[in-house]
Amino acid sequence: MVEDRITDGKRIGQLFASELTGLERGPLGAVSVDDAEPDVEPTAEGAYAFRVAADDEVVGTVSVTERTAQLALEAPTSFESEREDVTVEESGRVVVAHSGAAVKTLVDVVAATVD
Repeated sequence: MVEDRITDGKRIGQLFASELTGLERGPLGAVSVDDAEPDVEPTAEGAYAFRVAADDEVVGTVSVTERTAQLALEAPTSFESEREDVTVEESGRVVVAHSGAAVKTLVDVVAATVD
């Protein structure tokens, strides 16, 4: 059993980008990670890390803080999280991953958005 949780915002963002680029089936087949900043330094307000696009249309942008990765969507989502390590903020416009395990939920949000 894994005892450690990934709570480094930059690493969470990297995991999210990796998941998006590694899934090439269904609605995620059209998703790309664009304009990535591999040397991004997390900030308290969230530093830009990369853009998520589908068929050349921007779905959202990802920023990283010291402890989170935040997906700011172009259009609000009705997604509601039951996980304690994922929060939905700003009336459904921002979905925040507080751990590496929460990346799967961010991927689900992107899949639902582009589907």
